[in-house]
Amino acid sequence: MATFTLPDSEPKVPVYLPSTLAEEQLLSFPPFNTWITTLRHSLSTQQDSSHTFNPAPYKLRRIDVQSVDFFGGKRLGFVKLKADISNDNGEKLPGSVFLRGGSVAMMLILQPDDVPENTETEKHVILTVQPRIPTGSLALAELPAGMLDDSGTFTGSAAKEIAEETGLDIPASDLIDMTKLAIPAASSANDERLQQAVYPSPGGSDEFIPIFLWQKRVPRDQLKEWQGKLTGLREHGEKITLMLCPLDHVWKHGGRDAKVLAAWTLYHGLQREGRI
Repeated sequence: MATFTLPDSEPKVPVYLPSTLAEEQLLSFPPFNTWITTLRHSLSTQQDSSHTFNPAPYKLRRIDVQSVDFFGGKRLGFVKLKADISNDNGEKLPGSVFLRGGSVAMMLILQPDDVPENTETEKHVILTVQPRIPTGSLALAELPAGMLDDSGTFTGSAAKEIAEETGLDIPASDLIDMTKLAIPAASSANDERLQQAVYPSPGGSDEFIPIFLWQKRVPRDQLKEWQGKLTGLREHGEKITLMLCPLDHVWKHGGRDAKVLAAWTLYHGLQREGRI
């Protein structure tokens, strides 16, 4: 097992690595850098006399990297670590962390173009149906998830399936970041600097997901065609497919997916405040 000292750490923080991971690989892994930067800042806010932990502040004392997964044999994908965080009284904070970084989710809403504008009439949401082995499911309905490329375009397997099945193009200029609208950014040095995103499993993972909204009015005949085609049923061997779900029912059909429930809540909350 290799060991190195975390750069710029005070007190000095030893980092213990498995034989499959090098120091430079961990230090160049974006999720690790985002996590450690965020954690360090949060720990620094304890210096404020009004902070709950100010009388006995917690410190990061050690990091043990327990396992890693590589994508394609070379690119670091997931890191499981344990952070030892305690105060001088010997009190500890839970520190098991699964690092995987962020992604994005899309709430894609379609509406017939012959209904009045600025109404909720006959709105439908596109869901993906695909295997999600960590849940034990081979057919989980969820909000499409992926990444934004350098130009801000939605990419990934869900985006590819949407393009193939509907021909819809989702330009960056039409996206509304609902999480950014709803969650205020840090405004002072004593504020924690978390991502303006949803954390679906904050008790164990750093994963954060900004949720974007995209709405489009389409010809009724086109929407009707998609309703008949996008049922969530898959052909033999097909791994991912689409489902067109009425907006009013999406919280039920996609209710096992935290992204769906977060998007539903953000959409209606922002609507009530007149922000979308």
